[in-house]
Amino acid sequence: MENKFLIKKSALRKVKTGKGVTIIQPSNLYECRLGNNCFVGPFTEIQKGVVIGDNCRIQSHSFICELVTIGNNCFIGHGVMFINDTFSDGKPSAGNQSKWKKTIIGNNVSVGSNATILPVNICDNVVIGAGAVVTKNINRKGVYAGNPAKRLPQKSK
Repeated sequence: MENKFLIKKSALRKVKTGKGVTIIQPSNLYECRLGNNCFVGPFTEIQKGVVIGDNCRIQSHSFICELVTIGNNCFIGHGVMFINDTFSDGKPSAGNQSKWKKTIIGNNVSVGSNATILPVNICDNVVIGAGAVVTKNINRKGVYAGNPAKRLPQKSK
């Protein structure tokens, strides 16, 4: 019996971009929007409906799923994973997109390498540490780290 399989190449499909955008291949971007002066590193997937603001840098090996909006002047480190399925029934939603939830990232947000961002809202001027897992909305500027991510105390000057 012969094995039959389908191989699809990485692709850019129906991507809307502003001016000065750089996308390094191989990457998989489809039906998304990138603002002016954005950079997308290799081995990155950005899914349909994602909106990324101006002057953003998306590093390699990151995954930005549907229902994510990223503001202006943001940095997404290497291997950052965005999640839209919370397994609300104790298992994957199996394509039932009505159970997916959105994520909104404000302006001037930096997300460290290998962070995981669940469906949340993150306000402006936030730093998410490398490896952090963001499970709740962040409504106060500052530096957040850990699993689950918590706001770190500010150092006195």
